[in-house]
Amino acid sequence: MRVVVRLFAGLRERAGARHRELELSDGACVGDVWDALGLGEEPPGLLFARNRAYAGRDEQLADGDEVALIPPVSGGAFRLVEEPLDLAAAVREVAAQEAGAIATFVGTTRARSRGRDVVRLEYEAYEEMAEAEMERLAAELLARYELTAIAIHHRIGVVEIGEQSVVIAVSAPHRAAALAACRDAIDTLKVSVPLWKKEVYVGGEEWIGQGS
Repeated sequence: MRVVVRLFAGLRERAGARHRELELSDGACVGDVWDALGLGEEPPGLLFARNRAYAGRDEQLADGDEVALIPPVSGGAFRLVEEPLDLAAAVREVAAQEAGAIATFVGTTRARSRGRDVVRLEYEAYEEMAEAEMERLAAELLARYELTAIAIHHRIGVVEIGEQSVVIAVSAPHRAAALAACRDAIDTLKVSVPLWKKEVYVGGEEWIGQGS
């Protein structure tokens, strides 16, 4: 059977191509792809995606599958911080000579929400899991789009009116990929990362769950 392999970052440079086609025997698994490429020793932390979804090494392949080899995400940073965010810092983290575009998103605390006057927001996170999930999200976007780097910074603790609660920067060779991945990043972040916010408003307060 024939499968198409997509390569990124250092793996792309090692292979000298973004895509490779492989002929594999029937019954081959995702984990067989690395050896079939003939690129030497497998890098630690390598992830695999089959048809744009994460896949285990033992998952069986079918003819025509696309397999993405995703190195550990090194561009950008994925962190939770209590101090004010710096969009310019996130942009610097993803800037690279091969990037022709950098798309950004900034989320700020607004003064009214759900028909109420907001005093402030308070964010809480399962920190160890949240940072790992942000990095997993970045790796997934890298498999879906042709990107250079991603940075995601999110506030925890008290965020006052007008302050930034989240900044995202995405760089890519082309603007379409950067813009699409940036929008995808914030939409997915809201539902997949264990973060919660409390809206403190005039006359009360309310915890808002994931997806808000």
